[in-house]
Amino acid sequence: MSVERIRGLFAESMEVKAGAAEALPETIATAGERMVASLLNGGKILSCGNGGSAGDAQHFSSELLNRFERERPELPAVALTTDSSTLTSIANDYSYNQIFSKQIRALGQDGDVLLAISTSGNSANVIQAIQAAHEKGMSVVAMTGRDGGEMARLYGTSDVEIRVPANSTARIQEVHLVIIHCLCDYIDQTLFGGE
Repeated sequence: MSVERIRGLFAESMEVKAGAAEALPETIATAGERMVASLLNGGKILSCGNGGSAGDAQHFSSELLNRFERERPELPAVALTTDSSTLTSIANDYSYNQIFSKQIRALGQDGDVLLAISTSGNSANVIQAIQAAHEKGMSVVAMTGRDGGEMARLYGTSDVEIRVPANSTARIQEVHLVIIHCLCDYIDQTLFGGE
């Protein structure tokens, strides 16, 4: 791989982030409002995704449960991607497509929020997670890319889709990380004020 190719990847990432910075701040703020409202009302945030998006779900959850950039009380968040015994038993006994939805039916409550992450918007298990969240009276914050995929047809009036204006999975995932940090900052600033 040439140095020029590496420079090009940085340039491409910056270009996608600049486009997202123009297109997404209001939507991210709306998603942050949904999350804050849930937390203030005793709710929690469940998160899910596959592969890199599973890592993003866990990253988000850890930033809320532990801390983001400041000392503050712990906040209730659960990544549905982390319990290997639960994931493998559901996949084995039922279907991989149900690994998140069954957990949501057990753990989700009216007023909670599901953070559903899929770069394509077509992950079958994330689609089923959204459907299960709606059954439980939860709102959904979706992080997607491309054209939003099949997930784009599922949203209700209390849901928010943050769709990265890009087609490359890698670039979408890079912006998803920035969005996660924006949401964490929004939650901290809203709940605990500026430092």
